[in-house]
Amino acid sequence: MRRHGFTLIELLVVIAIIAILAAILFP
Repeated sequence: MRRHGFTLIELLVVIAIIAILAAILFP
């Protein structure tokens, strides 16, 4: 059941990971 691009949940997960990495790399 995959479509082109990201699903909303995948997009939220990616944003969360980027936010955590940003918090670690730029304290």
